[in-house]
Amino acid sequence: MTETEIEITADLVRDLLREQHPDLAGLTIREVPGGWGNQMWRLGEEWAVRMQRMDPSPELQLKERRWLPVLAPRLPLPVPLPVRFGEPSPRFPKHWTVMTWVHGEPLDHGAISRGTHAAETLAGFLRALHVEAPAGAPSGRDRGAHPRNCVDGFENLFQVVAPDDIAADVRAVWDDAVAAEAWEGRPLWVHGDLHPANVVVSDGTLVGIVDFGDMFAGDPAWDLAAAWVLLPAGTASRFFDVYANADEAAIRRARGLAALKCLFLMLMGRNGDRGLPGGKPHWGPVGRAALDRVLKGV
Repeated sequence: MTETEIEITADLVRDLLREQHPDLAGLTIREVPGGWGNQMWRLGEEWAVRMQRMDPSPELQLKERRWLPVLAPRLPLPVPLPVRFGEPSPRFPKHWTVMTWVHGEPLDHGAISRGTHAAETLAGFLRALHVEAPAGAPSGRDRGAHPRNCVDGFENLFQVVAPDDIAADVRAVWDDAVAAEAWEGRPLWVHGDLHPANVVVSDGTLVGIVDFGDMFAGDPAWDLAAAWVLLPAGTASRFFDVYANADEAAIRRARGLAALKCLFLMLMGRNGDRGLPGGKPHWGPVGRAALDRVLKGV
């Protein structure tokens, strides 16, 4: 059975719960829009079922099962915690996990109006997350490298979506990141995929962080890029003041990585406009607005 042959429906989710966690099978099940590698279904009011869909291996879900219970107790914002494990079966030959639901709405469908509060909140969260990772913590796979090792990925995105009127400025930010000194400290815990669909907002500010499948031990600059990708204009400086642990080289790397992430968001938006699988039409404007913030450096 291939990914394209597996149709994940509410009935399938309920059948799996009946088979493996029957005490949960009577709860209301509602599909959560979005998702690519995994599909989410709301389970009652406090839980969600995370179904492995396009991810070719269970690595990301198994990583969350292993490490989120270790990280969550010291984090100042809610994160999804695995509470039940669903194993592959003839009915569904992939992994699935019941997790706590983080209340609010994803930023790509919401907004931050309390910019200073959000900047301070994100900085506090990352200060708590960015501690030395233990032996055995996961590596970064395609994330986590110095920008100089991501040049091909940048060039591919740059050639496809960089607007002509700002292309030279985007390249200058990237070149500066490539020239910045590398991270020399011990590997720190890094979320690795902070973009507008992976943070939760309510009442105009950040209230939760989700999707830790790409977490790794390495350079925190990959998360610090969120100062521009997520936060409103004019708040990046406040973020770095509160975070307080980023030197000039880290900020330069983070700014270049932010440009890379913005180009990716813009590509996903273009793919969505063209009706391509996995595209997100509303991500295009989000990515362009964030790229403007990167170029202004605020």
